[in-house]
Amino acid sequence: MSNKQLSPWWWVPTLYFAEGIPYFIVNVISVTMFKRLGMPNGDLAMYTSLLYLPWVIKPLWSPFVDVIRTKRWWIVLMQLVCTAGFAALALSVSPDVFGWSLVIFYVIAFASATHDIAADGFYMLALDQKQQATFVGIRSTFYRIASVFGQGVIVVLAGLLEERFGVIPRAWTVTLLASAALFALITLWHTRFLPKVESPDGDTASPGVIPSEDPESPGKRIFREFGEAWVTFFKKPGVWLAIVFMLLYRLPEAFSVKMLTPFLLDPVEVGGLGLSTAQSGLVYGTVGVIALTVGGILGGLFAARHGLRKSMWPMSMALALPCAVYLILAAVQPTALWSIYLLVAIDQFGYGFGFTAYMLYMMQFSEGSFKTSHYAICTAFMALSMMIPGLFAGWMQEALGYVGFFIVVMICCLATITVTFFARRRCSS
Repeated sequence: MSNKQLSPWWWVPTLYFAEGIPYFIVNVISVTMFKRLGMPNGDLAMYTSLLYLPWVIKPLWSPFVDVIRTKRWWIVLMQLVCTAGFAALALSVSPDVFGWSLVIFYVIAFASATHDIAADGFYMLALDQKQQATFVGIRSTFYRIASVFGQGVIVVLAGLLEERFGVIPRAWTVTLLASAALFALITLWHTRFLPKVESPDGDTASPGVIPSEDPESPGKRIFREFGEAWVTFFKKPGVWLAIVFMLLYRLPEAFSVKMLTPFLLDPVEVGGLGLSTAQSGLVYGTVGVIALTVGGILGGLFAARHGLRKSMWPMSMALALPCAVYLILAAVQPTALWSIYLLVAIDQFGYGFGFTAYMLYMMQFSEGSFKTSHYAICTAFMALSMMIPGLFAGWMQEALGYVGFFIVVMICCLATITVTFFARRRCSS
């Protein structure tokens, strides 16, 4: 069977597993690793929040991925960059020098964001509409598997190696080298099994230059439409309300997410829960992710039955109110693991259920001309909504302690409720 005739089962699952792994290593593993190496919470939250930047600005360079080389070429290249990045990251692990590790994390972040652009475009090129509909659930499932692997399995492995070696940097070096080896295998797989598609816009193995002979060449057309997409986005009715909604709906989560891992790992004497690295990986990266996934599935079913307008109130409450579990954990500091598992699962289930409204709102707001581009711009605001609060979360926690910090997080729930009140009035259904 030729490369072009291969079933999508040969590459769709691995492509979206590969899309998730770098994202979670950059945005989740970085927090755990730097915390275990001794970085203060204020610096940790600021530096790791800045890692969202590539996903904030990726719509600005997406046209280049469209017109330079092929999407298959970009996918393989970015996977090679991520593989090399993981290996370099493993060699840079040190409790004394964080700078090189941060630089490498940023390189991986930009490669991962670029890979997202190419992978999603390749999916639409390589599959017809029927196949796209058939495999949309498969791609989502394997991205979620990557989430469990990236936030759970890798952290648990690092924790077990910490206990075995007794040396934290060495444990993380071995863990990251194993991640690099795994990603190298995925890259080799895709060099063999990603189909070489041909399409009207020239996604073939050809020299990657931007066409310029014709004023309406594919390259110039893409850039023209890119400009029009941004202009028409800001001309949409209610655009500023939509932007405020996208920035503030997840404010409690945006403040708390960078502090949850430090909270789980910090000793009881300083207000944390005193868990080991492996235990935190199981609590937040495995049990939490599973609860998040179940919440998201049920949220989708609920919204399909009742519509977005009627769903927004219960979903906003589900996203905001369970944040109280961290205030309870900080105040009580329970020692029973089952109680920590249960409370984290409640919060993550509520977040998964409530986040559905956020995604559906962005989809509904993006309807019309330039739907794909407008949705990409919405996802940039989504990343920005997580980046900005995270810059200050660590310093806030250091100043207020964990109890005071989670009280502020609960106050931020008012922002979620307020923007929901105004946004739902403009929902069409």
